[in-house]
Amino acid sequence: MRKLLPLIGTPSDSHPGGRSAMTCRFRCGDACFHEVPNTSSNEYVGDVIAGALSRRSMMRAAAVVTVAAAGAGAVGAARAPQAAAAPGTGVPAAAAREAARSRTKGARGLRFAPVAPNTADAVTVPEGYRQNVVIRWGEPILRGAPAFDPERQTAKAQAGQFGYNCDFLALLPLPGERGRQLLVANHEYTDEVLMFRGYDAAAPTREQVEIAWAAHGLSAVVVEEDRRSGRLTAVPRHQLNRRVTATTEFRLTGPVAGSDLVKTSADPSGTKVLGTLNNCSGGVTPWGTTLHGEENFNQYFANSSRATDKRYGIGTGATERKWERFDKRFDVAREPNEVHRFGYVVEFDPYDPHSTPRKHTALGRFKHEAATVRLTHDGRPVVYSGDDERFDYFYKFVSSKRMKHGTSRSVREHNLSLLDEGTLYVARLTGDSPAIEIDGTGKLPNDGEFDGSGEWIPLATATAEGAVSHVDGMSAEEVFVFTRLAGDKVGATKMDRPEDIEPNPVTGKVYVALTNNSNRGVGANPKADEANPRHANKHGHVLELTERWNRPESTTFAWSLFLVAGDPQDPATYFAGFPKEGVSPISCPDNVAFDPHGNLWISTDGAQLGSHDGLFGVATRGERRGELKQFLTVPKGAETCGPIIQERRVLVAVQHPGEIDGATVDKPASTWPDGPGSYVRPAVVSVWRADGRDIGV
Repeated sequence: MRKLLPLIGTPSDSHPGGRSAMTCRFRCGDACFHEVPNTSSNEYVGDVIAGALSRRSMMRAAAVVTVAAAGAGAVGAARAPQAAAAPGTGVPAAAAREAARSRTKGARGLRFAPVAPNTADAVTVPEGYRQNVVIRWGEPILRGAPAFDPERQTAKAQAGQFGYNCDFLALLPLPGERGRQLLVANHEYTDEVLMFRGYDAAAPTREQVEIAWAAHGLSAVVVEEDRRSGRLTAVPRHQLNRRVTATTEFRLTGPVAGSDLVKTSADPSGTKVLGTLNNCSGGVTPWGTTLHGEENFNQYFANSSRATDKRYGIGTGATERKWERFDKRFDVAREPNEVHRFGYVVEFDPYDPHSTPRKHTALGRFKHEAATVRLTHDGRPVVYSGDDERFDYFYKFVSSKRMKHGTSRSVREHNLSLLDEGTLYVARLTGDSPAIEIDGTGKLPNDGEFDGSGEWIPLATATAEGAVSHVDGMSAEEVFVFTRLAGDKVGATKMDRPEDIEPNPVTGKVYVALTNNSNRGVGANPKADEANPRHANKHGHVLELTERWNRPESTTFAWSLFLVAGDPQDPATYFAGFPKEGVSPISCPDNVAFDPHGNLWISTDGAQLGSHDGLFGVATRGERRGELKQFLTVPKGAETCGPIIQERRVLVAVQHPGEIDGATVDKPASTWPDGPGSYVRPAVVSVWRADGRDIGV
């Protein structure tokens, strides 16, 4: 296990994507520092994209590559409180005035004055917009839960309060309760050094560990709009409010349920699991439940010596949080199968506060980032999910069962089983462009487009009668438990940290956020190519997939590089062909969402342009396709998560504010959201137009 870096100084180039050492420790267990788990010889996506050819016009290519003299900040210089331009993005005053005058222009849904890149310790929103904190870490949501008191926190109190580090968000309708909606939030992980005064990482107490268990998981809380002010606030003690933690009972379903691979001393049936960990992005199902991807679960498990665990990045020594000292299930040497019960997609029914959440094993076991749903023409759900690791894969699951409509108990029970039967696929990309045209600078190839074709390779099929493997040398149970190894065997395409994947509800095209890979072209690692056209790529990119006949059950697709992130003044960047003097700078795309107009909204994680992370909207069609505008920024050390874009409201989860090297309770790096003298607290923020009209119109 890599020796932990001291928590001092500022983020450095040694931490990929601009993350601090603290972020690397507590969120993903230093995933970017352990040996790359994928040692297969499968083709790397960069090499594949270097072989793609699109036949686009040379004139368009030349126009896109040209960098306008006005530079990246032209639209980024709109007035924003406490906003300072990022290095390299300053613009002349005349250009700034023109940007302000043109704020009503743009694609419908994106007609706002872009926020300038900045480093303010605040959530900064466009001129004419308002915001409020909907709910913070520690606010009581269940009956009997006490008010937040971080100096006297207990596990029992935390289990009734809003959890820590909110990530994915969902807002669901609440029939019969006017002005109210049901908010569901993930709680990905905990920052113990920011939660506990005087925290000793070498010797955490049982109480601290149990508080952390209670701060993980999910929260469901009813929220209410004040029609006069536009504010959205939590409704405590509502009957639908609920907390799910690291000790809540879950039901293991699908082809792995009852397998010898998931039986433990505490659960010899192999069907009951305690808790969910490291829930990152997710999705909302058409039948009214929410899906949550268990991502960096590996960091919670200690003392492994198996090759299968190494493929998942599970360490051989102690963990950061030392949970294995207090519960043997986190010690692989003592309870070898417990780790096989994490890394799945969780389904949660927020309308039934007494329901048992499920882990759907048919969707495979890996570091799930997202689980978004699209229905086939005959009503079968298709779920897309990325495996957030350098050089790993992205997947989809096609159910064999049709969704039923209605709200009866039998209908809901049927729909809760939809993700237990069907076929799991992994993506393979192909192309044929000459690699000589990719020189590592990000210059477009001669055809002016990055694109190619691909296929979905079946891994295994689960049915009511049993499961069938499509991978030589692996049983169906092994495919669903060791899905990464199955992808290795069938020759899936290595990707650059595939994170959120979501289909556009207007066009049907599927967008894949690839956050970054600073190892590209470094040492013996693969060189730059058409899909990743820069060496040491630290800004990431977004792929656009079009499945054959625009049908999600198709087994083939076309792909193109929709966006290459970075400073628009850098010739290596690309914005779907839109003139680059008219876009905001963006770095490290992570979560994606769509507004009612079909525009893609992108939240960032670890921006490498000298400014804070934020939320961006970009047109996906029409003459303004590729026009990208920054909508907000988040405070010091924070990540923008879980965006929801409604007609008249935008919500984001402000995750890990103040997560900067050297920060502690006594020496905070941020004072958001409550100001000096208060604990820094992850929270959900709502943004709306001051005049009450629709967002960006």
